[in-house]
Parts: sequence; C-alpha cells; structure tokens
Amino acid sequence: MAGQVAYRTLIEQVRALKMFSEHVGPNNYLNNITPRHAESFVSKRLANGLSPASVNKDIRTLRSIFNLAIEPRGYMEEGTNPFAKIKQRKTSSSSPRYISADEFARVYATANNLWWKTLLALAYTSGGRKDELLNLTWSDVDFENLNVRFVPKKASDQLLAWEPKDHEGRVIPIPPEIIQLLANLQAEAEEGSPYVFISAARLKHILSRITDKTWASNCGLVNNLLKRLKALCRRSNVKEFSLHDLRRSCITNWAEKLPIQAVQELAGHSKMETTRKYYLSVRKSDMDSARELQSKVMAKLTNFLPNSAIFEGFHDENKKG
Repeated sequence: MAGQVAYRTLIEQVRALKMFSEHVGPNNYLNNITPRHAESFVSKRLANGLSPASVNKDIRTLRSIFNLAIEPRGYMEEGTNPFAKIKQRKTSSSSPRYISADEFARVYATANNLWWKTLLALAYTSGGRKDELLNLTWSDVDFENLNVRFVPKKASDQLLAWEPKDHEGRVIPIPPEIIQLLANLQAEAEEGSPYVFISAARLKHILSRITDKTWASNCGLVNNLLKRLKALCRRSNVKEFSLHDLRRSCITNWAEKLPIQAVQELAGHSKMETTRKYYLSVRKSDMDSARELQSKVMAKLTNFLPNSAIFEGFHDENKKG
C-alpha cells in the first residue's frame, strides 16, 4: 500500500499486522486464520489493559488489511475475512474537549515566547493537525491574502517528505492578527530553515539522521511538544489539552457560522460523518441557549403557570428525600 495511503496509515497497518501475526504464530498459513483467532486477539488486547477505543482501532485496521488480501489481490477467498464479523467494543461516548476563548487566552498569556504564542494561535484559528502545523513552511504562508496552505512536500536538501492526511492539500483563511504573529516570528527566525516551527539546528539534525538512516518515523519533529504544552496548561490553571483539542475547538467555532460542507472542507475531512461525530462539541453557551429556548416555549403555554409556592414545596420534598 506504499504510495496509496498516508505514510502514518501504512505504519499503523504494519504495526497492527505484526501484533496479530505474533498472536496467531509465525507458522500459521493465511487461509487457516479464522474469526476465533481474531476474537482471541481482541480479548488478549483488552486483558492487557488497552482501552476499548484502542482495540476498536485495531479491529478496523485489521479488517481493512484482510479486505485488501481478498480484493483485489486474491490471497484469500471472498467471505473469509476473520475480522469481518468481529464487533467493536462499546465505549462511553464523551463530548470532544472544547477550549473556550477564556481558557485559550489564559494559556496564550502564560506562553513566554513568540514561537509558542504563534503555534497556539495558529492551531486555534486554522484547525491544522499537528503534522500540518509542524510541516508548514514560510512559502506556505500567503501574507498578502491572509491564508496558509497545508500542502505536500517533496524531499530535498532543505525539505522533509510529507503528505497531508488523505493526500489532499487545502487553503485556510487566517485572521490578520495571526498573520501579524507569523510576520513577527519570521522577522525573528534564524537563517537556514524554511520551516515556520522547526529550527535550523533541529532541521539539520533530522536531515542528518535521515541520511544515516537512523531517523525513526515515530520521532517528533519538535521534541516533547505535548509534554511542554501540558506544562503550559498547568501553569495557566487550565485543564490540560493537546494541539488536536485546539483543532477540534476551531472546527466547532467554524460550525457556529458556516454551513457543514464548508466546515468539512476546511477541516480536511473526506467524510462529513467524521466532522459531525468527532469534532463538533456542545459548548456551555449551547447548553445555555437550549435552556433559554425551552423556557420561552414553556412561557407560551397558558396552563403552565409556575409560582413560588409550588417550587418551594417541590424543593422541600426533595430535601426530605
């Protein structure tokens, strides 16, 4: 599948397949693998303490891999996918973490350098994934038209090979205040790196490791990014969040004013279902609006006449209970 799926997707497929191969044994022929092997693999993963969400990801990945073995490659017969009927485990649904403007402002104010302020602000207003933000180059920033582009990069002596998820680039409108932050950061940037958030020294190190073939795909382009962000949240007395939470919050903010198809396009989702299910948070303001709306509806009912005596009696009964 190299070249047909995103590189990280390929890494994830190889990882899942390797674990499953170790579970069934190296001498087991492909056509001898049954749903019983698949079910015991899932049970073992859960017994090892993995969350149902992580195990469900393994189920989806392996089901997809075996489908590829059946069609179009013909390594297995139709209807023999061992994961075809393995049900995903139930997980407790929770609303995606939404970072309010107040929370963001507190963390932003605590950030002690322009690099952090620019990264946070761009993540909160562009909806960029972590890899998209870190692979952003100065040539991707359109200062005149107030846009940034998340587009593929070909490897060179100054660039790292990279592709966006789903292989498609996109252009994101950016507020002028964020463009000014980027301009300020560019004015301070050292010579030698075309990247907005990767320093010249770090880029040189990465390129050297790639040349020596000692660079691992799971190495971070910026060291300890999440750890440092969480520390920043703690210093701001804000519940910890990730860059991906900032992305989700941006998408939720877009959804307040933009049609869903525009939100899907800006978010870079191939399916609208992904946008709806995983990225649209119910905010406190939404809860307040829903409560106010229902109050207005109830006020129109002529036979709904609450008075203080009724409510006092209601509260007294609850206290007794």
